[in-house]
Amino acid sequence: MSESIFNDRPNKNEKADSIAYVKTLIEKARDEAREDDIPKLEKLIQMLNTKKYGLVWEEHAEKVEEEMKTKIPIFVEDESKKINDNTDSEYFNFLLEGDNLHSLHILEKTHLGKIDVIYIDPPYNTGAKNWKYNNDFVDSKDEFKHSKWLSFMNSRLSIAKNLLNDTGIIVLTIDDYEIENITFLMNEIFGEKNRLGTVVIKNNPQGRSSVTGFQISHEYALFYGKANSKIGRLPRNENQVGRYNNKDQFGLFEWRNFRAQYSSESPKMVYPIFVMKDGSDFRIPKMKWNEESTCWDLEEQPNEDELVSLPIDNDGRTRTWKWSIDTVIKNKKNEMGVRLDRNKIPSVYYKGRMKTEGMLPYTYWDDPKYSASTFGANLLSDLIGRGKFNYPKSLYAVEDCIRVASGDKKDILVLDFFAGSGTTGHAIAELNKEDGGNRRYILATNNENNIAEEVTYERIKKVSLGTEKYEAHPMNLKYYKTDYVVKDEFPDVSLEYELLKYVTPLVELEFGIDITNPKVQIVLNEEQLESLIDNKELISNSTIFMHPDVFRDDKQNQVLQDLQIKIQEIPNYFFGSELWSK
Repeated sequence: MSESIFNDRPNKNEKADSIAYVKTLIEKARDEAREDDIPKLEKLIQMLNTKKYGLVWEEHAEKVEEEMKTKIPIFVEDESKKINDNTDSEYFNFLLEGDNLHSLHILEKTHLGKIDVIYIDPPYNTGAKNWKYNNDFVDSKDEFKHSKWLSFMNSRLSIAKNLLNDTGIIVLTIDDYEIENITFLMNEIFGEKNRLGTVVIKNNPQGRSSVTGFQISHEYALFYGKANSKIGRLPRNENQVGRYNNKDQFGLFEWRNFRAQYSSESPKMVYPIFVMKDGSDFRIPKMKWNEESTCWDLEEQPNEDELVSLPIDNDGRTRTWKWSIDTVIKNKKNEMGVRLDRNKIPSVYYKGRMKTEGMLPYTYWDDPKYSASTFGANLLSDLIGRGKFNYPKSLYAVEDCIRVASGDKKDILVLDFFAGSGTTGHAIAELNKEDGGNRRYILATNNENNIAEEVTYERIKKVSLGTEKYEAHPMNLKYYKTDYVVKDEFPDVSLEYELLKYVTPLVELEFGIDITNPKVQIVLNEEQLESLIDNKELISNSTIFMHPDVFRDDKQNQVLQDLQIKIQEIPNYFFGSELWSK
């Protein structure tokens, strides 16, 4: 059976008739005591009631997902890879090594509704044996290659949606191989109304030849948000800033034709202006609004040295003026003037000013800085050497995607669960260096071909320390590896005690901290608390992350209060679902 991405569905009447018929079969099965047939028939009704329109594919099960039925993913820190170069900050970034589906399931415990921006660059499913499903490469001959990829993406994006906060935005980059399918899937998961835009990025100026003869030079960035999400602005480039080449007492500006691009849906915004033929001035003539004809009636005629100007474009279409008459009268002295238009006719112009330093992003990005070879591969080679990672993103393309997704917020948390070469972590470091922000990141990647250790981590380390060619951007990072607790090996309450051993990484991950910091403590039982107090190991104005079952007497509470120690309860949801389902 081959896959079908966009399935034809029976029409409404056909489906209704089919469901009615199956229901009669169910009643007949009950009458004849054929109980085994009833669940199968009910399943058939369920299938007939599936969605009428949308993306449909043959779902495939992943081994990593099946594993979680018997194994509980946990994190274990590789302390040898800890980076602590930013002494001005107590907060840490995180690199999670392992299958990203396991990492996402753990992040559901620690970061549900807490992520500001998700940036991902998933496998493009080109069929070039660059992506594995259940440990096997998916090549162009695999008849289920689209369905496997969609199953793979669906399970991850469904979790990603839950991780975003109310104003969060996810950015997904893709090329032509799966753009239609992923757009339908993103519409389904995040909602079509939350599709903020699709950007075409010219990432390959040299072009890449295709079997059809076209030179492919672009990829896509899909932006989706939540109900309260708003896109941010991008810095203006030199050409855009250079347009504002005039200056008055209020600042820089450019002259813009006063004729707006709107149609004449607002007839009161279509009125005559008398302009001096020598271009020295203009005025609003005496006129009266005619309700019956919905136009302005002139009550005076222009002088011999004046001409009548109306908002009519070069194609003879009536537009509107930019402002109302009252606004013109108010702003004429400081914000308006007469210039020669492209036809050398004196016309009214106004001063266009930069309202903000940035501008709303276009949907086509073609700046040379987005070249993946120059500012992706070459830049990565300068940091960690050549030949270690194929097709890294342009650093500046990722930076601008994060800018658009985060707006003017500088204290954000960014997640990339297809971290690859670590461009997202690098981009965050650059953005923080640029504006003094406190952006943090969580990167997740597998370690196939030692990518996590030899590429992602090495890049972050080099960015943090600096090289001969690259200025240091000091960062703090913790490196976690995915491991498992096998449920059957810990019967009854012993499973809870075993899982408590792995609470520390979750606390560190959720709050972005390092537990070796003397001002941070984790207390899982009364004995630990008693020991800290008796040995005077508590530090004033510190924080204790405490298990909710730890009992504190009045004396202990007083000690904590005197030292102004903040008690942060360890969430009881860290491993709750695994314990309940055992």
